[in-house]
Amino acid sequence: MNSSPGKKTSPRLWIRISLAGLLVSWLLVAQSCMRFRSNEKEVRTYFKEKQVPVESIHFTVQDQPLHYLKTGQEGLPTLFFVHGSPGSTDAFQSYLSDSSLLRRFRMIAIDRPGFGYSNFGKPQHLETQAHFIAQIIKKEANGAPIHLVGHSIGGPVIVQLAQNDPTLFASLTILAGSISPKDEPRELWRYPLAYFPLKYLLPGAFRPSNQEIVFFKKDLYQLDKGYDRLTMPVTFIHGDADNFVTVNNVAYGLSKLKHNPHVEKMIIHDADHFIPWKHKEVIVKHLLTL
Repeated sequence: MNSSPGKKTSPRLWIRISLAGLLVSWLLVAQSCMRFRSNEKEVRTYFKEKQVPVESIHFTVQDQPLHYLKTGQEGLPTLFFVHGSPGSTDAFQSYLSDSSLLRRFRMIAIDRPGFGYSNFGKPQHLETQAHFIAQIIKKEANGAPIHLVGHSIGGPVIVQLAQNDPTLFASLTILAGSISPKDEPRELWRYPLAYFPLKYLLPGAFRPSNQEIVFFKKDLYQLDKGYDRLTMPVTFIHGDADNFVTVNNVAYGLSKLKHNPHVEKMIIHDADHFIPWKHKEVIVKHLLTL
């Protein structure tokens, strides 16, 4: 016989069992935490404390669930905010409740496909994201100017939106935008983590984030071909100490928009990637000039 009732389990087997248990526990935790999104109650509480009415809107287009928040008077020009990766409408709640902006604008912040409550966990390529986000814009069109604001990966998303329908938008504001394909870091480690089974090791919103970054590293080369369609005002705001998205993206954007006389840049000294929150006053001041 290979074993007997009195034989002890080897330490090596116990280690394997323990590691397997830890792995299973991590996989369970990883899929349920760090989703970077507030629930409806938290959203309502936040805006109630700010004394700002808010609409939280869910609808579906071509089997794609979409979610966004809206504040402000219906007849005003629109600021349309697009978050980075990972992220959700949470990224721009402080803007949607800003009293100075509310006097001038109606504001919308979206959950991009794959994040928040827009089919969480299932990211899309750049062109597909723009297609679905455009459905929100068309649904909410009020005849007043629409100004696009995108942070990080939200930068190329609003560029794609504007390339697809350049007459629809009054301006673009690109905050630390990752638009340059040649300045994207190689990050070869991302590729095995973008696919089954290793992608499930990443927690919460980091899984769709990693997968879409892999998509976008290729998609940016296609985006590169359409900048001649952008003739509306474009403003780049970037920190010169950004270690996630190099400030070289601004130089790239300026080079692609030489035909456009309405392009400006604002480089914030010693600022990192998180300028929407750490330098909100700079961004709000700019938005109030639109």
